[in-house]
Amino acid sequence: MAAKHSLILLSLLAAPLTAHAQDYSADTKTVDSTIKSLYEVISGGKDVERDWARFRNLFAPGARMVPTVKRGDKFVTIVLTPDDYVTKAGPSLLKEGFFEKEVSRKVEEYGPIAQVFTTYESRLGSVDAKPFAKGINSVQLTFDGARWWVQNITWADEGTAGPLPERYLKGG
Repeated sequence: MAAKHSLILLSLLAAPLTAHAQDYSADTKTVDSTIKSLYEVISGGKDVERDWARFRNLFAPGARMVPTVKRGDKFVTIVLTPDDYVTKAGPSLLKEGFFEKEVSRKVEEYGPIAQVFTTYESRLGSVDAKPFAKGINSVQLTFDGARWWVQNITWADEGTAGPLPERYLKGG
């Protein structure tokens, strides 16, 4: 009898989780939808909780996020997992607000792999006239026959790498 009650309790507890599960399949149907979703999921105002389940869904197991910074006259990379990014950047995104928008894109595809150079502008408020940062995200993706997976993102901003070359700007 106790086993039966445990089963009933377990099914009642699991039901709400199933009912509220999100379908993020549209996010990863194409290279375009994957990149668009990547920008959408990290952007939002102060006190706006990000959908970290949606964020994590974009990434393949073992994926890496690699910001590049300049320390003195050397370039240094910091290797993060998507979970590391959530832990380290999440509180700041929530506290300050953060909006990142794509302004230009260069895509190379071959079979199940894609390399995307996506130029971005970052703002604290969605209507801020001037971005506080501009740079390039280098995104590597793979297609498994059903969806695209982000394998790696490496990025650098103008403070690290210098002014953006014209060829990576809209109309460039």
